[in-house]
Amino acid sequence: MRILFASSEAYGLVKTGGLADVSASLPAALRRRRQDVRLVVPAYPEACRNLANASVRPGPEDAPWQIIEGQLPGTRLTVYLIDWPEYFQRAGNPYSASNGMDWPDNAQRFAGFARAIVALARDEAGLDWTPERVHLNDWQTGLVPLLLDPERTGVERPHTIFTIHNLAYQGLFPASTLNELNLPADLWHPEALEFHDQLSFMKAGLVFADVVTTVSPTYAQEIQKPASGMGLDGVLRARSADLHGILNGVDYRDWDPSRDRHIAVRYSADDLAGKAANKAALQTRLGLDVNPDIPLLGHVGRMVEQKGVDLLHAACTPLLEAGHIQLALVGSGQKDLEHATGALARAYPGRVGVHIGYDEPLAHQIEAGADLFLMPSRFEPCGLNQLYSLRYGTPPVVHATGGLADTVVDATPEYLDDGSATGFSFTPDSVSALGQALERALGLYTARADGRWEQLIRNGMNQDFGWTASADAYLALYRQQVPRRTRRAKAPSAL
Repeated sequence: MRILFASSEAYGLVKTGGLADVSASLPAALRRRRQDVRLVVPAYPEACRNLANASVRPGPEDAPWQIIEGQLPGTRLTVYLIDWPEYFQRAGNPYSASNGMDWPDNAQRFAGFARAIVALARDEAGLDWTPERVHLNDWQTGLVPLLLDPERTGVERPHTIFTIHNLAYQGLFPASTLNELNLPADLWHPEALEFHDQLSFMKAGLVFADVVTTVSPTYAQEIQKPASGMGLDGVLRARSADLHGILNGVDYRDWDPSRDRHIAVRYSADDLAGKAANKAALQTRLGLDVNPDIPLLGHVGRMVEQKGVDLLHAACTPLLEAGHIQLALVGSGQKDLEHATGALARAYPGRVGVHIGYDEPLAHQIEAGADLFLMPSRFEPCGLNQLYSLRYGTPPVVHATGGLADTVVDATPEYLDDGSATGFSFTPDSVSALGQALERALGLYTARADGRWEQLIRNGMNQDFGWTASADAYLALYRQQVPRRTRRAKAPSAL
C-alpha cells in the first residue's frame, strides 16, 4: 500500500517531543512490513542538515517551494522535505523563535505545509507516485483533509487518517485568519472550523478526515468527555464510530539498555549489574552525591502544567528535606516551572540535579540510572517515557490516565503476588495521591532484599511495547474500506 505520512517533526531530523519519535518509528515499522510509505516534513535548517542522501527536485510549476528528497538517517525510509524558505528556513524550533514565542505566522506556515502535502497527495509535484492513504498528525497538518475533501473540490483523493497526539495543542488562530488563508467563508461555522470565535486547525482534521485516531485506548475514551475533551468532546462523540485508540510503540533499536550507546554501561534483564554503574554515572553527571543506596528519582519531560511538575515538586520536597531521595530532572517549558525547578536544585545541592533544556543522551542516562521514574501527568495521551522506563528497569510512578493507565500495572499486593506488577499508579492527580504512591514505591525499594523489587524490575523489562502490534493495527485500519464521511458542515463551496 502507498502511504504518505505527514508530520511537523520526526526524530533523526528534528524533535521537540514524542510526536517526533512516533513520526520516525511508525513509518519505519510500516516499511518493514513491505509498505510503500514515505514521510513528509518541513525543511527546517536542522532537518536539512540531518537528512541522508539528499537531493533537490522542483515542486509544482510556479510553486514557492521545492522538494529535498532523501532518507531518514539510519533507515531506508524516503523523506520529502518541503523547502519553503520564507516559512521554514529560520532559527528557532519548528513552532517558536529562539525567545520561546510562537512564530506570528504559524497559521500561514502550516497552511502552506498543508497545501504542499495536498500537492504530493495528488501527484502534482512530479514524483510519479500517488498515495492511497494520507496519514496526518496533529494540528499542523489539520487542514489537509479539508483541502483534499472531494465534496468541496470535486476531485477524488486518497483516504485520510488524522491522528491526535495531544488535544491540548489545537492550532487556534484569530477569526481573520480564515480570510488570510483564502478559505471559503462557509467554513466559519461550529460544525466546521470555528471554535469559540477562533479558527481551529485541529478541528479541521477532526471534522474532515475519513478516520480519526489517537495514541491510546483510554485517551480515546477520555477525550469524548468534557473533562478531557478540551472543548472538542462533542465533535469527538459525533465521530465516535470513526475514532480509534491505538497505543504508540517504542523503537527498541534506540531504547534498549542492552544496546544503548548513550549510557555508561549496557545491561539487560538477564544481567542487571550495569544498573548500579549507570546510577553512579548519572549522580556524577548531575553533581549529586554518589551514593548507591539512596533512591534516585528521575523525570524527563516538558515543564508544563500538563506534566504535573508542580505536583512532583510538592510531593518530593519533604522527602528531599529528610534526605530520603535524590532527584534528576531534565526538561524545559514554562518559565515559572523552570525557575521553580532551578530553585529546588539550589535548595538541595547534592540531592537535586537539573538540566534545563533537552539532552537526548542525558535522557537515556536518566532512564538507565534512576531507580524510579516520575510521570505525574494530569493527562497523558500515550506517554513514551514510561515505556522507556519499563525497558530500562526503572519502575515508573504514574497518574492513572490515558496511555499511562494502559501500560503500567500498579504494584498492589495482588499484582505483586501474581507477578504482573510493573510500576506504581495513583489517582486523583493530587500531591497527596502522588505522595502515597511514592511511599509505596520507596517502601518496596527499601525492602528490596526480599526479592520483590528485582522481580518488579524484571517484569517491566520483559514487557514488549514495540511497534509490531501498533503498526499492525494501523495497517489493518488503512486496509479497511473506509465509507465516505457524511457531511456535517454547511453546504460545500470550492476551495
